[in-house]
Amino acid sequence: MTVIGAGEVELDYERAGAGEPLLMIMGMSGTYLHWHPAFLAGLQQNLETIVHDHRGVGASTRLEGPVTIAQLAVDAAALLDALGIESAHVLGISMGGMVAQELVLARPGLVKTLTIGCSYCGGPDATLGDPGALSELTAAMIAGDRERALRAGWELNTAPPLRDDSDAYAEFCDIATRRSVAAGVVMAQMQACAAHDTHDRLAAVAAPTLVIHGTEDRLLPYPNGELIASLIPGAKLETMTDRAHLFFWEEPARSAALVTALATG
Repeated sequence: MTVIGAGEVELDYERAGAGEPLLMIMGMSGTYLHWHPAFLAGLQQNLETIVHDHRGVGASTRLEGPVTIAQLAVDAAALLDALGIESAHVLGISMGGMVAQELVLARPGLVKTLTIGCSYCGGPDATLGDPGALSELTAAMIAGDRERALRAGWELNTAPPLRDDSDAYAEFCDIATRRSVAAGVVMAQMQACAAHDTHDRLAAVAAPTLVIHGTEDRLLPYPNGELIASLIPGAKLETMTDRAHLFFWEEPARSAALVTALATG
């Protein structure tokens, strides 16, 4: 654990690997422990990974009140500034992909390449997730039933065969035990995601961009990936067939190779 001042907050972060820097921005309810070890190992062969916990998570500054995706993007930029990094490759997953969108729009010079995974851009054409699954997860969190919430989160984020892998689920639960995220923080993040809208601004993105999305994503369905790729000039869409929201757990080697190819190509 390393904590650094980043603008108005302190952020818990880690750096590892060798090569050009890759800022990795985690999604809603996640911590930097949720980056799959095999995915990180694949990236770190050619890149220096920089992972961090959002405000309200882990040892980062406590979250007081609501938060916006734009604020989280300011935090991410401030982290790079604090580390003396003039530009980096950026990978954002789910809510982290929304943060990455706001980051590249606000500070385009900071972003060498952009990878957006399983994310959402808002606007009239965006597609929200499975209402039933989301309701179950929200109800479990409000009820304070940790075991029920973990299982609901796992079911929502994965597809077979990973969904049925007891060892993988145990790893998922262990991460939540080691670094839990308060229900109030998750709800604030959920509200921030609901308000996110870059739909009409993505045409301004000039960074080389890769969009990765699984066809079985129930949280943010596949058409969102198609939409984001269509709105960013020159963006490439990589389809993860039969994979869900945690595609980088389901196919860590392939996911790392895709991000690395964009960054080093």
